[in-house]
Amino acid sequence: MEKINGLNRRTFLRSAGMTAIAGAVGGGTTLKPVTVEAATNGKFDFDTPYNRIGTDSTKWDSAIRTNNMETGIIAGMGIADMDFKCAPSITEALTKRIQHENWGYLDMQSAGAKAFTDGIIAWNKKRYNVNVNPESVVITTGVHPGIIATLRTFCPPGSKVLLTTPTYNGFYGDLTATQTKPEESLMKYVDGRFQFDFEDFERRIGPDTNAFILCNPQNPTGNMWSADDLMRIGEICLKKRVLVLADEIHCDFVNKGQKYTPFASLPNKAVVNNSVTYKAASKSFGLAAMKCAWFYSDNMDLINRIKPNNRADLTTLGMIASKAAYSGGEDWLNQCVEYIDGNHDFVQKFVNANIPMVKVGAKPQGTYLTWLDLTQVADKINAKELASQMATGQGRGARAPSPEAAVVRWFAKNAKIALNAGDSYGLGGANHARMNIATSRKTLEAALTSMAKALDGLKKGSTAA
Repeated sequence: MEKINGLNRRTFLRSAGMTAIAGAVGGGTTLKPVTVEAATNGKFDFDTPYNRIGTDSTKWDSAIRTNNMETGIIAGMGIADMDFKCAPSITEALTKRIQHENWGYLDMQSAGAKAFTDGIIAWNKKRYNVNVNPESVVITTGVHPGIIATLRTFCPPGSKVLLTTPTYNGFYGDLTATQTKPEESLMKYVDGRFQFDFEDFERRIGPDTNAFILCNPQNPTGNMWSADDLMRIGEICLKKRVLVLADEIHCDFVNKGQKYTPFASLPNKAVVNNSVTYKAASKSFGLAAMKCAWFYSDNMDLINRIKPNNRADLTTLGMIASKAAYSGGEDWLNQCVEYIDGNHDFVQKFVNANIPMVKVGAKPQGTYLTWLDLTQVADKINAKELASQMATGQGRGARAPSPEAAVVRWFAKNAKIALNAGDSYGLGGANHARMNIATSRKTLEAALTSMAKALDGLKKGSTAA
């Protein structure tokens, strides 16, 4: 991938470095130096920026197109996939299979498919001491299809699905697909961290509420829910006959001193039996394009009822990549998680030292996401007015741009970075944006420096949309 769409690797590395930033957004700003523990010296390279432009990447190419950004984009910091080269074990397995130049139907009852399921069982036992019943493992093309199959099984059209917000915006698409409606319980924000509002949560469960989608760890806030948190939520759902759908796709990203508690590991068997867990290698190993995931439950009755609604048009390469990730990618993942932990430290220190108009709470406990409070920026640029200007010329029936979308567009124009607008994450998303920090430290520093310089210009009077 030496040259893609007119941007070769050397040019990309320059554009992700500090020299390019000064020319792109103007100099004159003195930034306080920020240091964190040195990037790990392990055998895998996460520190060299990797060019993804020109690969039909949502995180990069789509950001350039939808935000009207020239090719000299500094950083795609939105969609939740990683910018690193994948684990060598994955590349090796895919390369080996590609040597056989035939792509007929995949036998999901084959020895290879069984080895994939065995790998899932072994991974969860080794890393999290969770005993997954192999009979309950259902392979699907993604967490979304698995959740949709479950919602279609237990939630009639028009019924409500409980969400604790702000939460992953993709869940709203799942509800649209199943013609169900969101019931949002706004989380509390205490000392820089989000907490469940248990009283509000229970109060929002009505006779037409059949399911709760739990995000564990929480996207976009980075919360790692404690066993006590999960037990209390689980007991409420059990009492109210609300099925727990536990999306645990980010579970492998746990920062130092923190712990991931699988919902299926809770000590109350009745609570666990009232749940289905959804996972994949796609977040952990950067395999979103491979379309392979799985779900399971200790309650086989739930699994048997969901199966007829699960249509898994799995690709051969998807299964091979995921199997190789679990069987040979653990060392790569461990180093990756350590590297991203350092990125979290860097973001906290840099923003607090150099970007006073942007607020971050306590360091996220997990995931590779950062939740930014951009209230001061929105006020300064008059985001509501900018959103109205963006709506000019839109066709009838088009959704009006939000103030959060206006802020994202402002950063795209003035800082050359792409973020995800916070309003799409439900209640609590106003004046916020989500940033993905699963990228090289050099690219991350470039993006934050560009934000700082653009906002310094804003303080001097520029409010260009």
